Amino acid sequence: MSALALLRRLALWGGTALAMAAPVAAQVPAEAGVSAVLRGLDKVNGHHTDIDVQVGGSAEIYGLIVTLTECRYPAANPTGDAYAYLTIRDPLNGEVFFDGWMIASSPALSALDHARYDVWVIRCKSSVGEGS
Repeated sequence: MSALALLRRLALWGGTALAMAAPVAAQVPAEAGVSAVLRGLDKVNGHHTDIDVQVGGSAEIYGLIVTLTECRYPAANPTGDAYAYLTIRDPLNGEVFFDGWMIASSPALSALDHARYDVWVIRCKSSVGEGS
């Protein structure tokens, strides 16, 4: 092995070890919401709609069944972001199009993969009857 190849390998190992030893970023304390405001978009005609879904409940957006398992928001900044665990499925055959966390500030990070429709979280509500 050449000296240059050895130096490259050592640099790679050193960088990996340094990254593994770096402290993990502190988690932001989050509060649980009672519901979430979700937005649906029909990409063919451009129509969109906002709906309020209670935690543990389901709603229909453009023929897709959306179930909200959990909604969380930053404790120090409730309007700053929202994290919702959603399951989105076809009501006819039960096919699951999405099952996971969606983040309001980064909708493309974990998105519904559907040819015609988009669904994303707008925000969590901290109490029943809170405005949209």
